[in-house]
This record gives sequence, C-alpha cells and structure tokens, in this order.
Amino acid sequence: MAKKKLTHEQIMAFLRKEKQKYDEEQEFQKAVEAVYSRPKLTQTVKKAAHQAPGGLDCFKDENRIHSKESTDKWLSGSSYMENYNAMKDQDSWD
Repeated sequence: MAKKKLTHEQIMAFLRKEKQKYDEEQEFQKAVEAVYSRPKLTQTVKKAAHQAPGGLDCFKDENRIHSKESTDKWLSGSSYMENYNAMKDQDSWD
C-alpha cells in the first residue's frame, strides 16, 4: 500500500479542524466546570424551608378572601355550574 503525499495546505486544513475541535471541547469543559463549581445551596435551602409553598399564608383557609361556602353559593347560581352539570354526563367514561 503506497502512502499518499499530503500537501502543505491539506495538512494545515486538517490541523485547523483539529484545533477548532479542541477549542470547542475546551469551551465545553469550561462551561461544565462553571456549572459544577457553584456553591451548594443546601444550607440556604434549609434556612428558607419555612417559605415553601405549603407553608405560605396565602394557602391557609383563614387567609382566603372567599370561603369555600361562599364560592359554592356563587357557583351554584351561575351559568358556569349550569354548563358543567349539562356537560358532565357527556364527558363520563362509563
């Protein structure tokens, strides 16, 4: 098998492609390092546990503007409930 002689331009083109691949890989490695070198948030998250959505005051019954009873009373006389009741039987899977 005879070896092909490569020209200077072919060698330089190959080296440029390899350098571009190397530069892209280095850029990717820097991005990965930046992501994984961030400080851990465990202590901060533990301190903020009282602010979790389940612990917010807006989800407690005493802080709601309308009670469940007043909402049910309003819905019972509205066209929303009439349409819901009319369409309820159409949507059943039975």
